[in-house]
Amino acid sequence: MSVAVLALKSFRNRKLSVGLAIASITLSVALLLGVEILRNEAKSSFASTVSGTDLIVGARSGSVNLLLYSVFRIGNPTNNIDWHSYAEISSLPGVKWSIPLSMGDTHAGFRVVGTDGNYFEHYRYARDRSLALQQGEWFEHEDETVLGAEVAASLGYGLGDPVVIAHGAGDESFITHDDAPFRVVGILAATGTPVDRTVHVSLEGFDHMHEAFQQGDDEHGHDPLAALTAAVKPAAEEGHAEHKEHAEHDEHGKHAEHEEHAADEEHDEHAEHEAHSEQDEHEEHAEHGDEYAISAFMLGLESRAAAIGLQRRINQFEEEPLSAILPGVALLELWEIVGLVEDTLLAISVFVVIVGLSSMLIVLMTSINERRREMAILRAMGARPGHVFGLILGEAIAITLAGIGLGVLLVYTLFLLGQDWIARSFGLFVELNLLTPSLVYVVIAVALLGCLIGLIPGIRMYRYSLVDGMTVRV
Repeated sequence: MSVAVLALKSFRNRKLSVGLAIASITLSVALLLGVEILRNEAKSSFASTVSGTDLIVGARSGSVNLLLYSVFRIGNPTNNIDWHSYAEISSLPGVKWSIPLSMGDTHAGFRVVGTDGNYFEHYRYARDRSLALQQGEWFEHEDETVLGAEVAASLGYGLGDPVVIAHGAGDESFITHDDAPFRVVGILAATGTPVDRTVHVSLEGFDHMHEAFQQGDDEHGHDPLAALTAAVKPAAEEGHAEHKEHAEHDEHGKHAEHEEHAADEEHDEHAEHEAHSEQDEHEEHAEHGDEYAISAFMLGLESRAAAIGLQRRINQFEEEPLSAILPGVALLELWEIVGLVEDTLLAISVFVVIVGLSSMLIVLMTSINERRREMAILRAMGARPGHVFGLILGEAIAITLAGIGLGVLLVYTLFLLGQDWIARSFGLFVELNLLTPSLVYVVIAVALLGCLIGLIPGIRMYRYSLVDGMTVRV
């Protein structure tokens, strides 16, 4: 009778204890593999969140903070960037494209980003994937918005639905821009990045929304501090009336003086007025027509070799204090910060595996005394000590491999069933790849550790003699 057949019959006699040992190894291996898969996928997802962007520029702050609020929509910008600074840096030699970003508002807890067409044209993720529409079209007017996939799915929005933006970056806000609602014209395909949790509007719409809110507070009663200002309103109105009367008096005097002066130089004044009106109109369009408040912007360069030099130039920008970061370097800094948590989770998983294998050792060691007579009979029937040792070691290997196999099956089944939920809840797409080097190393390490643990009861059973096994002890 072969060792495998003997081991199988031994397992049948000890179903409960062997089953518990296999279950403990299964759960521990599933936990270890699950943590390893999530760790690798999270790192890969973070690294692929923004791709092809050479520099990210924002107001002077730390590199990690700038990366978090501009790419991951976490935190808030320290300050806005002047539009002239953005235009000047974007027009520098070597800059291929730029993406402006305006932030500071939310909708139902999702961040709102104001941008332009360059965002949809040049933004890349997952190495070189561009943004694509699941349905609808890109926004073209200031009252239109394009939603990320998770925003539309979570809130049940479709094309044509109105979207009211709330002021501030919190999950709840009492100040809403309901006087300037947006209309959904497009929904992006899922990307597995923070883009899925973003409401995209145009820079014009983002700026107009705040202008309408500031101008319409008193008219439409949207000011949340109206109750506090009601007490001082009479005094304010009295001062306003006095100021208005004084202004009308001055205006009347200036008008009379102007008519007297216009009677002498009417022709020259008319020509000069037309020239100044044309110049003022041009300057006003140049200053206000294309100027917006932005929080950060992304740059793509003609050559990545020039990124370090341009970064140094932007950090020394004289017009205003700015910070330029390399996304890859900032990501490494971010992982250094969270590395302690990552290592802690991995260490916990390793200890759980050790506990699971220890349960197998306990099962085998406690069965030794019960099986000493069984082994003695085998020895008396001609089994060599090596056969006894091989039987115990084979049982340990069988239990370990069964636990590993069931653990791998369990973790991949759970990820397969929960893949969509993980993507919706955490924006993390889990690719179920069995052949990654790290997972193969984990399985091999657990298998070797199980074999080493199986040596302990095997050696002990090997040392028992035939006489010791046949002796009856009271």
